Amino acid sequence: MVGRESLVESKVVNADSGSPIAPAELAEDTREQIEKYIEEEEGAFNRLGGWVGTAIAAVAVIVSFFHLYAAYEIVPAHVLRPAHVGMVLFLCFLLFPMAKRFRDRIRWWDYLLAAASAGTILYVLSQGAYFGDRATMPTTTDYLVGVAFVVLLLEGTRRATGLIMPGVAIVFLLYAMFGNHLPPPWTHRGYALEDLVAHLYMTLEGIFGTTVDVASSLIILFTIFGAVLQHSGAGRFFIDFSFAAMGGRRNSAGRAVVLSSFLLGGPSGSGVATTVTIGTVAHPLLAKAGYDKNAAGGLLAAGGLGAIISPPVLGAAAFLIAEFLKISYFDVILMATIPTVLYYLAILVMVEIDSRKQGGSGELMVAKGALWQITKRYWFHFGSLISIIAFMLLGFSPVLAVFWATILAIAVSTLRSDTAIVPALVALPLVVCLANVVLSLSGLSASSLVGQFTWLLVFAPLAIAAAIGLFAPQRAPTTQRFAQAMKEGTTGVLNVAATCATAGIIVGVVTLTGLAQRFADIIIGYAQGSLLLTTIFTAAIVWIVGLAVPVTASYIMCAVIAAPALIKLGVPDFAAHMFIFYYAVLSEVSPPTALSPFAAAAITGGNPYVTTLQSWKYTMPAFLVPFVFVLDPQGVGLLLKIPKGGSWLDIVEIGLETGVGIACLALATQGWFLKKSTMLETALFWLAGLLLVFPAIISVIVKPLTGMDINAFVPGFSAMGLRLGYNVVLGLATLAAAVGVQRARPA
Repeated sequence: MVGRESLVESKVVNADSGSPIAPAELAEDTREQIEKYIEEEEGAFNRLGGWVGTAIAAVAVIVSFFHLYAAYEIVPAHVLRPAHVGMVLFLCFLLFPMAKRFRDRIRWWDYLLAAASAGTILYVLSQGAYFGDRATMPTTTDYLVGVAFVVLLLEGTRRATGLIMPGVAIVFLLYAMFGNHLPPPWTHRGYALEDLVAHLYMTLEGIFGTTVDVASSLIILFTIFGAVLQHSGAGRFFIDFSFAAMGGRRNSAGRAVVLSSFLLGGPSGSGVATTVTIGTVAHPLLAKAGYDKNAAGGLLAAGGLGAIISPPVLGAAAFLIAEFLKISYFDVILMATIPTVLYYLAILVMVEIDSRKQGGSGELMVAKGALWQITKRYWFHFGSLISIIAFMLLGFSPVLAVFWATILAIAVSTLRSDTAIVPALVALPLVVCLANVVLSLSGLSASSLVGQFTWLLVFAPLAIAAAIGLFAPQRAPTTQRFAQAMKEGTTGVLNVAATCATAGIIVGVVTLTGLAQRFADIIIGYAQGSLLLTTIFTAAIVWIVGLAVPVTASYIMCAVIAAPALIKLGVPDFAAHMFIFYYAVLSEVSPPTALSPFAAAAITGGNPYVTTLQSWKYTMPAFLVPFVFVLDPQGVGLLLKIPKGGSWLDIVEIGLETGVGIACLALATQGWFLKKSTMLETALFWLAGLLLVFPAIISVIVKPLTGMDINAFVPGFSAMGLRLGYNVVLGLATLAAAVGVQRARPA
């Protein structure tokens, strides 16, 4: 979600002088490689200049303003969702070429397809709110326009994301039409193309369903928010802050990568963008700290992966999870909190062991007081980052929270001339409106006049600033950054929005044919009713699907076809969806679509496949955690949900146990603790980690094999109010044994 033009425009604190320095210079072929990986994730844009480029930029800015307006005012779903898809398709046909050989120039057929896509949407909008009521008896015009729209959507998605996503959608369409010819359990009654198109095009249960609802109301708003942060210098500040905060300590470079990945990646939600942005800065420092090219790339890719699983965005999946489960977005953020902490804990332990293995401190020297100087100048970026949560705690809906957080980020950027993206005069009415809204919510006196004209006080000055930035930036140079942010807010979401629209075909077919329950029965049947085997099969399916399509598409597809199997076996729906999300994310570091490791390897000069293996090393311990959500009844505590019959103390208990277990798994993966571990010590660390991360592992394995519930025979223990099962005690004892053996062994 970070604009590709600004991916490598970051600075860090110089290790010698404490002054900002530019990122490492990249060779031209390296830049081309990085651009290729970014294009694989975000699509291959046309590079357009002149009046055509300006005109398309203006359209993109208008799209951003439309969605900001829709966040503030109520726009009916039957208007917002089709309008969103129409705008996305219109820009997809103009910005993404039909083929690479047609790149950087809009052809006549691109204009024709863009106009046709707009026409099919205008037809929907012209029919009004009751268009869906005649889906059971569509007219010939409805049918023909609907077919044209589906074809245009598939072509627009192919341009933005590649062949696989529209190909999968076509397979589902064929299944819907010809499923009556398939053998059980796949068979269904079959649907005529006319009925299928009517369901997908005319109702809010097909293409314009849940996934487009999320894309049009939340995903694009967060993309705009991320673009505003990036162009106001927040990304550069987070990297500066991380390196200054970690400087002067052992393995400063490695720690700084972890911290900056969290700060920068959380609001961006893009793994490749985070990897590239931090990598261009951190690679020289990691090399000085003793990291070889492949290990440095693996660490950078692991940090980038954290962007997809970290609140508040979770790579756009947070909004989809909330919509599928019909829970609040804030609940999803809470559920992701402990797993995110555990993920970064695993990487931090790995980094600490790296410094021991390399035999040096890896210390990054920074000027005294550098952290204070940087924080004093740019502290307000932290306010922008946490404002979304603050607004939700004040009672705002997620949509309004991100809207006002964006307005706040624009306003506070004017506190310094080098971060301002609008003139201070423009920020004044924004501050007035923000203050008025907060006062009205807190029960204090607020101006009804300001409240009545908020939309005018906010949008009028911003629209003027954007127009100046597009057509006359020399009059107010800061406005050019604002116009660019508004443009990237739209262009940065095109591939995700197209994916969500096409995923609507898949979701529509699944709900229409009842495929979800059939698929659940098939998985459970192959697993012979075993929850353990069903979980393993589900993880494998999600991972394989993730190798072919982006994370967002992988989650959507598996949420509708794979999650029901887990839920049918008694797994809470929220745990099943979080499990699927985490294994969809794992594809980001899995060949052949391991874009983050490949991009990191391009920066460090390492081998892409060895770098991918290194990224697996850094991320693997944390990716055992999702099994706890599903297989351990107490595991929902890691999602900040109180286990059945338990209390908040159970959440504390399993959080501590899992944290220690993750550290043990990290030590085992590294093969090092106080010194290089022997095979026995490594095995003990593995055993301790598995027992602590997954205390139910023994009973889960023993019960299916013997039919005996070992918990009925072996009592638990209590310590300091915590209920410690025999597995936990055994795990802690194994850890103590591993440490004791290594300490007793001579170097």
